[in-house]
Amino acid sequence: MKLTWLDNNSWLIEISGKRILLDPWLVGPLVFGNLDWLFKGVKSNAYDVNKPIDLILLSQGLDDHAHIPTLKELDHNIPVVASPNATKVVKELGYTDIRTLEHGDSYTLDETIDIKAFPGSLVGPQLVENAYIINDLTEGQKLYYEPHGNHCSELQGEGDIDIILTPVVGISILHLLPILQGQQTTLKLCQTLKPKFILPTAGAKETEYEGLLVSLLRQEGTIDKFRQQLQNNNLATQVMTPNPGETVNLTSQLVN
Repeated sequence: MKLTWLDNNSWLIEISGKRILLDPWLVGPLVFGNLDWLFKGVKSNAYDVNKPIDLILLSQGLDDHAHIPTLKELDHNIPVVASPNATKVVKELGYTDIRTLEHGDSYTLDETIDIKAFPGSLVGPQLVENAYIINDLTEGQKLYYEPHGNHCSELQGEGDIDIILTPVVGISILHLLPILQGQQTTLKLCQTLKPKFILPTAGAKETEYEGLLVSLLRQEGTIDKFRQQLQNNNLATQVMTPNPGETVNLTSQLVN
C-alpha cells in the first residue's frame, strides 16, 4: 500500500493495483459559500489532475472534501463513492458513475478492494458524514479514514487496523468550540484499533489561510506530544509525517 499526501485532507491511495483519490483539493482556492472574507485557503502548489485514477472517494459534501473546482477538472467518468451529501455535489457536476454509501454500507471495487462507511463527523444539526475502512481483500490490509477525529463505537467490531488517516492535532475556535478533534480521541482510537501506522490528515504545509475565521482558530496539542502519549500508553503505533507530494510505501512494513 502506497500513500501520497496532497496536503490538507487530500490523499492518493495506491492499493491492490488501484489508485484511489480521497477528498481531493488539487487546484484553485478553498472558499466556503463564496465568503472569502470569512475563510480562504490557497495552495502554493497545484497537483496534476490528469493522472489515471480508478476511483474518487468522498467522505463529506463540504467544500474542503468535495472541492468543486477540483471535481470540475477531473474526468467525470471516473467512478465515485461518496457520502449522501457528497453525492449531491458530484451529481450536480455531471458525474456518471456514483455509488452512495450510507453508514454500514459497503462497496467492492473489482473484487479486490472493499470500502465500508461508518458514522464520521457531525457537520450539521442532524448531518453525520462518513468515515471509511478500506480493505485490501488480496493482502488483508486495512486503512481507516476520518478527517475530523470523530470516531464511532462501531469500529470496535472491525478488528485491528493497519493504517489510520485522521488528525492528531486538534483545532478549535478560541479553545471553546472544537472543529477538529485530535489528541484524546485519536489516542483512544489507537488503543481500540492498534494500528501499525498513523498518518495525520487535515494539516497544511503548502497552504496559506486568510479571513476572519482564521484569526479565531487555536491549535490543540502537537504531533510530538501525541507521540509521547502513544509511548506512555505502551502503544507501538508509528506516527509518520510525509511532506506534501511525498509517497510513503508501507507494503513491506505491513507484511512484517
